[in-house]
Amino acid sequence: MTVNLEKITRQGKALFLAYDQGIEHGPTDFNDSNVNPARILEIAEKGCFTGIIFQKGVAEKYYDKKRNKIPLIVKLNGKTNLVKDEDPYSPQICSIKEALDLGASAVGYTIYLGSEFESFMTAEFGKIQEEAHDRDLPVIAWMYPRGRNVNSESDPKVIAYAARAGLELGADIVKVRYTDSLESFRWVVESAGKTKVVAMGGSKEAEEDFLVKAKEIMAAGAIGFAVGRNIWQSKEPLLVSRSLSEIIWGQKNV
Repeated sequence: MTVNLEKITRQGKALFLAYDQGIEHGPTDFNDSNVNPARILEIAEKGCFTGIIFQKGVAEKYYDKKRNKIPLIVKLNGKTNLVKDEDPYSPQICSIKEALDLGASAVGYTIYLGSEFESFMTAEFGKIQEEAHDRDLPVIAWMYPRGRNVNSESDPKVIAYAARAGLELGADIVKVRYTDSLESFRWVVESAGKTKVVAMGGSKEAEEDFLVKAKEIMAAGAIGFAVGRNIWQSKEPLLVSRSLSEIIWGQKNV
C-alpha cells in the first residue's frame, strides 16, 4: 500500500521543522526565546516549511488543528539521555489514534540500527506502519545506526544500510545523517529505492557551511530536510529557512 505524501510535501519536496529534541537532550538546546514551542510554531507558519515535528505533549498543548495551518508530524517514540547505555532503546509513547486526534498529517519513529534492542524497535515499527497505512498516514523513520555493534555512526556504508532497512521496513520517508560526500550520499538515496530520503539537520553550524551541505544533499537526490537547531537557534531563522527553500524548490517557487 502506498500513501499520499502531498500533505507533508510540496512539488514532491519537503522541509520539516524539527522540535522533538527536548525529551532527548533536555533544555540545553534552548534559550529564552526558542524554549517556547509557540515561538517555533510561529517560525513554522511564517517560513517555507511543509511540516512541523512535535512530541505528543507539545502538540497537545500548543498545536491547534483548527487554527494552525502547518502540517503536524507527531513523533511516536522517545527516550531521555539520562540513562547511559551503549545500546539505546526508544519505546513507543504515543499511539496512532492519539496522533490523529492531535491533527497529525504524518507520524515519525526512531530506530537505532545496531542496538541490542533493535528487534524491539523494528517490531514496534512494523505494527505502527501497518496501522498508519490503513489510515493513509505517512510514516517517517529516523534511521540512526547506534550501539556497541556500530563502529561509526557516520560511516557512509552504515548510513546506506540504514536507508535500505527503512525501505525494507516499509517507511515512506527515511531521515538519515548526511555522509559529508555527494557521491556517497547519492548511494544512500539509491539504496532507499522508492522510499524518500530527508537529511537530518544536526547540531548548529555556520550557516554558510550548512547551506553548502544542503546543496550537495539535494544534488544527491534527497527530497529535503528535517532541520531544527540550524533554524531555531539562528538569529535569523526565517532567512535561513528561505535560503533552504531556494535550494530545495528554486528561488522562483519560494
